[in-house]
Amino acid sequence: MSIDEKVKHAADELDAHVVEMIKWHFSPDTGSPFWLDWAKEQSWDPLNEIKNFDDICQKFPNFEDEWLRDLPNEVWVPQPYKGKPFNIFETGGTTGMPKQRIGWDDFRIDYTAFSETLKDEHFPRDDYWMMVGPTGPRRLRLSIEHLANERGCSCYFVDLDPRWVKRLIASKQFDQARAYMDHAVDQALTILKHRKVSALFTTPKLLEALAERKDLIKAGIKGVFCGGTTMDKQYARFLVEEVCEGGKIGFVPTYGNTLMGLARHHPFGEENDYSIAYYAPQPRAVLRVINPDTNNTVDYDSWGRVELTTLTKEFFMPRFLERDEALRRKPWSEAPWDGVAEVRPFGAMEKNIVEGVY
Repeated sequence: MSIDEKVKHAADELDAHVVEMIKWHFSPDTGSPFWLDWAKEQSWDPLNEIKNFDDICQKFPNFEDEWLRDLPNEVWVPQPYKGKPFNIFETGGTTGMPKQRIGWDDFRIDYTAFSETLKDEHFPRDDYWMMVGPTGPRRLRLSIEHLANERGCSCYFVDLDPRWVKRLIASKQFDQARAYMDHAVDQALTILKHRKVSALFTTPKLLEALAERKDLIKAGIKGVFCGGTTMDKQYARFLVEEVCEGGKIGFVPTYGNTLMGLARHHPFGEENDYSIAYYAPQPRAVLRVINPDTNNTVDYDSWGRVELTTLTKEFFMPRFLERDEALRRKPWSEAPWDGVAEVRPFGAMEKNIVEGVY
C-alpha cells in the first residue's frame, strides 16, 4: 500500500471512529452529564451533524481547560461507567487548581499499544525498569508501570514534584532547584547500584545528570524513554551521541500528557538533522498544528500551535489548545497522519518559559 493509500485509509478510519464516539458521548444512554447538558444548549445537534473529523474542527469550539479545573469530576462519567470508581489524574497545577481527568482503562489501552513500537534489544522483556519522574496524582506513574508489566517487567520509582521545582526556578532559588535535582539523582543512583535495571524512563535533564555521575552502559541500561521538556535538535543530538553513546543505549523520546496519551516518535538522526517528530495514537487522539487565529492547519514544516482532540469512550475532548507550538510534519508510513516536530512551549521564542526539570 502506498503512503497516499495509507493516509486515505487512516483518514477513513478516523472519520468512522469520530461518528462512533459522537454517538457514544451524545446519546442519553451512554453520554456523560457534561456533554448531554452542553448539547441541549446548542443550536445544532452533534448526533446528526458530525459526520467526520473535519466537522469536529469546524463545529466544536475549543475545549476550555477551566472545565477540568472547576467542575466536579462526576459530570464527565459516561452512563455505562456510572457507579464504577475511577482514577483521578492531574496535570499542571504549578499555580492554582490543576486540571483533572478521570479514567478507568484508557492508560492501559494507550500504553499497551505503545509497547508494540519498542524493540526488545533495548527494552528487553522479563527484566526491570526504573522511572525517575512525577508519580503522585499523575497518570504517568500507572502508565509506565503498566508498560513495564506489559513487557513482563517490574518497575522501580523515584518520585519528582515538578510543581515545586518550577516554583523554585520562578523565584530564582536556583541553588534549591539544583539541590532537589541532586536529591532525585542520588535516589536513582542508589537503585542502580543495588538493583538490576535495564530500562529507564526520565526527563532529559535528569538523564544528563545521571550520565554525568554514572556510566549507564556499565550500569546495565539498554534503553531510555525521555520526555517532559523541550528537546531541540542540538540537545537531542547530544543525548543520542554523548549520553547514549551513539545508539549503544536505545533512545526513545516521548511526547504525551494526561489528556492525550502517548505519541510515538519518527526515527531521527543525522539524516534529518536530529529533528524529532511525534505522531499521536490516532484515532484515539488527534494532533493538529494550527494558526489559532484562523483555526486552519499551517503548511507542512511551518510553526503553529498544537491542538489536541481526544476521542475515547472514557473521555471526549475536542480541539484543546495545548500550551505547545510545533512544526507540522507530513504523514509517516507507520503513522499515516500529520505529526508534530520540535515541540516547545507556546511563545518560547518571545518569552522565557519555566520548565524546571520536567
